[in-house]
Amino acid sequence: MTTLPRPTTTLTADDARRIVLRAQGLLGAPDRRTGVRGVLRHLGAVQLDTISVLARSHELVPYARLGAVGRKTVEAAYWTDTHAFEYWSHAACILPIEEWPHFAFRRRAYRNRPHWNHELPDGAYDQVVKQLRAEGPLTATELGGAKKTSEWWDWSGTKVAVERALMYGEVVCVERRGWKRVYDLAERAVPGALLHDELDDTECLRRLVRLAGESLGVGTRADIADYHRLKGEQVAAVIADSGLVPVEVEGWSKPAWADPAALATPPRGRHRTTLLSPFDSLIWERARTERIFGFTHRLEAYVPKPKRIHGYFAMPVLAGGRLVGRVDPAREGRTLVAKQVTLDGPRAVPAVAQALVEAATWVDCTDVRVERADTPELREPLTRELARLLG
Repeated sequence: MTTLPRPTTTLTADDARRIVLRAQGLLGAPDRRTGVRGVLRHLGAVQLDTISVLARSHELVPYARLGAVGRKTVEAAYWTDTHAFEYWSHAACILPIEEWPHFAFRRRAYRNRPHWNHELPDGAYDQVVKQLRAEGPLTATELGGAKKTSEWWDWSGTKVAVERALMYGEVVCVERRGWKRVYDLAERAVPGALLHDELDDTECLRRLVRLAGESLGVGTRADIADYHRLKGEQVAAVIADSGLVPVEVEGWSKPAWADPAALATPPRGRHRTTLLSPFDSLIWERARTERIFGFTHRLEAYVPKPKRIHGYFAMPVLAGGRLVGRVDPAREGRTLVAKQVTLDGPRAVPAVAQALVEAATWVDCTDVRVERADTPELREPLTRELARLLG
């Protein structure tokens, strides 16, 4: 077993929080020259999700860092010129194309997997590959149909085959079209220099651990494992050789690891004030969010309505490097509706109002209406501040 070095650096909880914010692109001036593509490379993974309230999560992530970047610009940045691909990372994620070789370990694991939830009909796999070679890129519908019945889980043989080919790495999702995956052969979609599975599992894991540590700034072993959904023992086997350095963080009960570059210069600069997608990599891991921000965050979209506390798609509000509240948004015409607002005291009012107005402008709304505040006495001050900002 590898003997791990003892930490030589101790960070305060505030130091760690600022390092995390900078690593996630939410402290300091964003590099607008690289735009959305720069955000993707910086984060290493942007999670996808079907829910769209203000916008879909993969649009909200660059918005939170860059401000009101056009939604068409976001999509084009991800998918034009073979810049990215979709694969299973933290969940279904958009990944920089440079990371294709690093997921060879996962493609091999899928190829060797003995059991699947869906049976692969005889000949379906070869037929899908043949059709994509002749006609691709294509959606599952264009390949012959995604489902056998209206049930979401009742995949057709074609859908089973193309998803299996995606997991194996013979096929790539090269974009989303009307939220449908668009598939093409990897040999066409991935640049030749990257189209290989030459890295052994250990090297794949070592690189992904290093990249996760850089994207997090500082994190426990569990934090780092969660970023690309690795197993704890996989991280433990390579972390000593990853280039990350052990640190102690005051108030953290578990050992931590940091990107040495993040420790080299103090994190300074302007904090972003913004609404965050619940699937944003800053907060997608609940225990880490509680540890760093003292903020309990839970997506309630799949919770029965009577049991929801903060709302269907409650979006945390980041301001001054803290999570100061949350908003459950909706849209009615050109009005952004804050169906439910939670404020961390009166000092949060200006920040939440600013975040709401900026978000409204981004999605082409001209008005903001607050329906309910968990602290009723703060609803009126928030409404007044919104009116002032909207002019």
